[in-house]
Amino acid sequence: MSNQAFWPRTHNCGELRPNHGDTDVVLNGWVANRRNLGGLLFVDVRDRYGITQVLFDPDIVSAACFELAGSLRNEYVIAVKGRLQVRDEGQRNEKMATGEVELMAVDLQLLTKAQPLPIVLDGKAEAGEDLRLKYRYLDLRRPSLQQKFMLRHNVTLDTRNYFSERGFLDVETPIITKSTPEGARDYLVPSRVHPGEFYALPQSPQLFKQILMVAGYDRYMQIARCFRDEDLRADRQPEFTQVDIEMTFVNKEIIFPIMEEWIANLWKKYRGVELNLPLRRITYSEAIEEYGIDRPDLRFSLKLASVNDLLTEVDGGPLGSALALEDGLVKAMFIPGDPGQLSRKNLDAFTELVKQFGLGGLLWGKVTSEGASGAAGKFLSAAQRSAIIERLAARNGFDADSDGILLIGAGRQARVNDAMGRLRLAAGEQLNLIRQDVFEFAWVIDFPAFEWDEDLERWNAIHHPFTSPLPGDMDKVLSDPGAVVTDAYDLICNGYELGGGSIRIHDPQLQSDVFTTLGLSEEQAREKFGFLLDALSYGTPPHGGLAFGLDRIVMLLAGTDAIRDVIAFPKTQKASCLMTAAPSSVDAEQLKELSLATVIEEDAD
Repeated sequence: MSNQAFWPRTHNCGELRPNHGDTDVVLNGWVANRRNLGGLLFVDVRDRYGITQVLFDPDIVSAACFELAGSLRNEYVIAVKGRLQVRDEGQRNEKMATGEVELMAVDLQLLTKAQPLPIVLDGKAEAGEDLRLKYRYLDLRRPSLQQKFMLRHNVTLDTRNYFSERGFLDVETPIITKSTPEGARDYLVPSRVHPGEFYALPQSPQLFKQILMVAGYDRYMQIARCFRDEDLRADRQPEFTQVDIEMTFVNKEIIFPIMEEWIANLWKKYRGVELNLPLRRITYSEAIEEYGIDRPDLRFSLKLASVNDLLTEVDGGPLGSALALEDGLVKAMFIPGDPGQLSRKNLDAFTELVKQFGLGGLLWGKVTSEGASGAAGKFLSAAQRSAIIERLAARNGFDADSDGILLIGAGRQARVNDAMGRLRLAAGEQLNLIRQDVFEFAWVIDFPAFEWDEDLERWNAIHHPFTSPLPGDMDKVLSDPGAVVTDAYDLICNGYELGGGSIRIHDPQLQSDVFTTLGLSEEQAREKFGFLLDALSYGTPPHGGLAFGLDRIVMLLAGTDAIRDVIAFPKTQKASCLMTAAPSSVDAEQLKELSLATVIEEDAD
């Protein structure tokens, strides 16, 4: 390795073209590949902009330089001087952006060596995710990942510009704040200055952006970091980034067009897709009834149907047991076509799937003009089966006399909806019904305000406790909470929730009534939200907003279903960082400064 100062680059490795021919060039980068062909050495030099081929000719470079070039290995960092030449027509590499030129080397510096890599970067033998996350600094060198982070940069830049041009102010809100109940668990931060007291990392800037509206800031946006200590899944991280929005003197008819135009601009620019605006709207109750979940994948049909009313004469058995429950539900799905399109193995796998989500099993049967097999034949009369299929046919647009496969879930309402929603997705994937490279957006509106928690015997807010009921439901907050519908909305795409929000409560009395319904005493409400209640009492304009998951938006634009591909340093599904080994223990002195002690429960013998 050279002891002299390195030669700074004159160009990056992705910009050289024939118009740069006969130019003296210095490149800095990593060795992506080295080839010895007939006494000539060819080295591909890579940086985040691209790759340029460098030719080392022993008749041009010194013997020492040629020997050094021969010692290069992948991922060595080099600086190379040379003269750019345009390659002959038959020698051009059409697969490389710089394939029409090559650098004729005249000198070389080896800046740093690299040990043999624990993961392969060119995609030929890609390592498992755990190994890639452990060596994330190497994984991030892969061009496919670098392209995703360039996309994320551009999406973020476009987003800031879009909202700035429409009068939104970018205002930062605190990262350490007061712990308030907003749904998920808070990440807590102990205070050294105030022993025994804690800050919380924000689950969202919700209260602060509402206070900004009270303060008259009218239109706010922030690319905000948020933190939630919740169970993780493939598209969820403990720390994430959201595009946070709030506006005064608005309703959803004002908010939606602004958000739709922003989303449409992104999809047109980065996916070449023209969205038809305004976007479709479906109610929460419609989504749950037809798809089982409030973020349905609309790229395929297979709509579900509740059929309790068609089974009034059922007595006993799994259907009768479900119907006898106060919140019992029977829900059906029909897959028209050849009854043999799903094997017994497929149907057994579907049964195991719904069991994982709380059902005792799956009632299914293959239906033809001659009757039905399985549970669909055993527990349903011909008239009941015909009525169920007719309802599903009307909802899905197939012939009610079609052969096919009938699948039925029965049990408690919430479990049936969840399990049948997941079954619908599994069937869509198994039968290749989901249209790829298609984006189906919709607003889901009119969410319930509250859900009853059987374990705690109290009402919980479905969105958050600052969501305004629809005008006609405000007088039900105390008298009939289960009937309250809110002015809340989510934007969904291909089975993902991209964003969600609501019109907020701006009347302090209504906000107090909501806290009462949630089981908070006046003292508890003052303790947790006193600053908000005070703010609302000083002239609060009607306001509303929403927040979009920037990570999920970039994930969809990048064409991946792995959110960790668009987060530079993500956590695993166990909320750990394999690269830094976080979280980790801290020494006793640090704990003492924070007036803390750890309690670790020993496993029972």
